[in-house]
Amino acid sequence: MKYRYKTEMTCSSEITFDLDGEVVTNIAFTGGCNGNLKAISKILDGWTVGQIVGKLEGNTCGRRPTSCADQLARAVKKAYAEASGE
Repeated sequence: MKYRYKTEMTCSSEITFDLDGEVVTNIAFTGGCNGNLKAISKILDGWTVGQIVGKLEGNTCGRRPTSCADQLARAVKKAYAEASGE
C-alpha cells in the first residue's frame, strides 16, 4: 500500500513509500538534499520497518531535533502501526 507522510522541521516536505507487510519499497522524498535522499532511498529499498527504525530513529540534522532520515523512521513506524491496527 502507498503511504504519504508530511514531514516536520526538515528541508523535505513529504515522504512517500510503499509498505507490504513490514517491507518498505519505493521511498521518495519531496524537497531536501536531493542527492543524499535519493541515495538513502536506494539503499533502504526492501528493508523492513524494524531495520529502518533501528538505524535511523533519533538521527538529527544540525540543531534540529529531527532529520529527513528520522522523519522516514517515524513515517514507516506510523504506517506499520496503522496497517497492523495498532
